[in-house]
Amino acid sequence: QVQLVESGGDLVQPGGSLRLSCAASGINVRVHAMAWYRQAPGKERELVARISQLGATGYADSVKGRFTIARDNAKSTVYLQMNSLKPEDTAVYYCNDLTINYWGQGTQVTVSS
Repeated sequence: QVQLVESGGDLVQPGGSLRLSCAASGINVRVHAMAWYRQAPGKERELVARISQLGATGYADSVKGRFTIARDNAKSTVYLQMNSLKPEDTAVYYCNDLTINYWGQGTQVTVSS
């Protein structure tokens, strides 16, 4: 049974940092392309970052230079390190297995003073 469980969402002040985790079970993240998406209230879900099976990464223009996606194969976990957070980063963040199009339940990130 496939499961993707996100964690790490929180309330943080502008300029702060958070690290989101996506713990995967039932799949081998090393051979799957993985991604983080986010959805803000009233907006469509958007791709934030992705990592290919070979480790190539890609980012939305709005987060380039601030966010980093990484994968720990031994822990079967995908991370999203978010630095210099802005209020417009506020959203529910979702982990997605691009290879099989499977979603986690999401974790809330709120950036506010």
